[in-house]
Amino acid sequence: MQKILVIDDSRMIRMRVRDMLPSGNVQIIEARDGKEGLDLIHSERPQLIILDFLLPKKSGWEVYQDIQNTPDLQAIPLVLMSGRKEEVTEKISEPFEHFAFVEKPFEQEQLVKAIKEARGKATRKAKATAPEEAAASSQGGEDVASLKAEVAQLKEQVQTMQGQIDQLRKQMNQLVNFIKKKVG
Repeated sequence: MQKILVIDDSRMIRMRVRDMLPSGNVQIIEARDGKEGLDLIHSERPQLIILDFLLPKKSGWEVYQDIQNTPDLQAIPLVLMSGRKEEVTEKISEPFEHFAFVEKPFEQEQLVKAIKEARGKATRKAKATAPEEAAASSQGGEDVASLKAEVAQLKEQVQTMQGQIDQLRKQMNQLVNFIKKKVG
């Protein structure tokens, strides 16, 4: 069952989008504001998000930023809706690389095209940002375990380097103090 989340403060828009989406193996979840929408994104993990840009409680811009700042949410295809494209371009410059945009009012054909575009962008982004993760998830747990081991190794190296940096700072301070005594 594919979950599609529609976040819009207008009941009419949510119903219109619901009517335009294919029926069948689809569960449509609705949110009336950005806060409720974000909660549902985290709890329901939809396969597609259709998000209005102007929302109460938490704006579509804020929801978009939260999605972009959460790596596992970035892979969810996103369609942004707005009555005025300028509202979106004031915050996010074109070309829109992380989502598809559809201007209200729209017809079913425009919505379907935007959904396909959003899925394509999400797929490209997932491949571009995490080729190792994509390989790991498609090849099974062994690759995930090796990636976790590699991350642990890198963290260990960072800790070692931090210790070396701290030691160099200490030596530098000693050298500066020695020079100050000799000059002063």
